[in-house]
Amino acid sequence: VQVAESGGGLAQPGGSLRLSCTASGSISNVRAMAWHRQAPGKERELVALIGNTGNTIYGDAVKGRSTISRDNAKSTMYLQMNSLKPEDTAVYYCAAITYTTTYWGQGTRVTVSS
Repeated sequence: VQVAESGGGLAQPGGSLRLSCTASGSISNVRAMAWHRQAPGKERELVALIGNTGNTIYGDAVKGRSTISRDNAKSTMYLQMNSLKPEDTAVYYCAAITYTTTYWGQGTRVTVSS
């Protein structure tokens, strides 16, 4: 399984961004997909996860401000982030999760600054 992120960049506080993650390869084995992020000097943390049944989990830091979704026909997952804060600045990683392995993308950088 391979995953590739896109959509990062510079946003202003209070603004919005949509990140995309496209999966390829043996995607029939993927049980869930997720976004994690890692800010400088901090540990990687869960942003949001979506299972194959559509169930979702959100990290406390983005709950109420972000929406995770997926388009199975396009093998693509999205993260819509609103009301961005400077503390949302991080590298955002896409993950495809199987029963045995988590496959990570290279990450896309999000910077929230005026």
